[in-house]
Amino acid sequence: MDQKHEYSVPLCKLVDEFELEKVYIPEHYEDILVRTPDINRPGMQLIGFFNRFDNLRLQIMGIIEIMYLRTLPQEERRKIYELLFKHDIPALIICNRMKVDPSCIELAEKYKTPLLRTDRDTSEFMADIITSLNNHLGPRITRHGVMVEVYGEGVLLLGESGIGKSEAAIELVKRGHRLVADDAVEIKRVSYNTLIGSAPEIIRYYVELRGIGVIDVRKLFGMGAVKDREKVDMIINIEPWQDGYMYDRLGLDNTYIDILGVKVPSITVPVKPGRNLAVIIETAAMTNRQKRMGIDSAMEFTQRINSQFDKDIKVKRKDG
Repeated sequence: MDQKHEYSVPLCKLVDEFELEKVYIPEHYEDILVRTPDINRPGMQLIGFFNRFDNLRLQIMGIIEIMYLRTLPQEERRKIYELLFKHDIPALIICNRMKVDPSCIELAEKYKTPLLRTDRDTSEFMADIITSLNNHLGPRITRHGVMVEVYGEGVLLLGESGIGKSEAAIELVKRGHRLVADDAVEIKRVSYNTLIGSAPEIIRYYVELRGIGVIDVRKLFGMGAVKDREKVDMIINIEPWQDGYMYDRLGLDNTYIDILGVKVPSITVPVKPGRNLAVIIETAAMTNRQKRMGIDSAMEFTQRINSQFDKDIKVKRKDG
């Protein structure tokens, strides 16, 4: 299939990551790129059906496929392997450390296709490599902001330059939380409803504080003060306080921001002198976690007020 993919990962990186055995490696091996997070476990292809076959996918065979092929005559088996390799696949991976057929090795060499092997169970290996490919190839964007991990919640702080995002992050680090990224946050979608935030390699662990300069949080506060990546659980928009503006005081309005097709809970926090932004962020993170656990304090409070209001009306009607 002729498809365009924005991202790719070198096959050799996956080989090293999963410690795959190199049964056969062509000369151009390090130039081979994997461009799709999807994989294929040949089924219909073993009977010669290649309609709508996606040759960009890694091909994985396990016990069932190998045992089926062993029931076929050698010439027919060779024909199937040749049909598979002729489609210019990125690699064929044999699981469960199954013995590789000599004709398979011969045809892999003929078509210059990497032939790899692992001793891991097929289903387990497939699950892990799909996760890895989603991480390497997932769609991504970069947002100007700061990301911190607060009580296990990944919090993305957004707001105009100079609003105090970096200062709040340092205060949170001092309170035992962890910095993920400052200034630029790379956000990657690794599944249909999961976003992961991280820092670009060149600025990882660094924070810019106006008046002080750039500091290395890892060296200044220790390894426990930083984290390479974290799930984006909520977004806090920080903006200057506007007198007369009607801010949400109960927290009943559930708002979301769409990032790469994933809706992320979002709140707006106005700031002015005297407001402890770090404490507000901590409370917001804990409240967000509570809501995911089914606890909505704002709704409970509203129901309590409404219940009391109904009781007062009944008493007044009775007295009247």
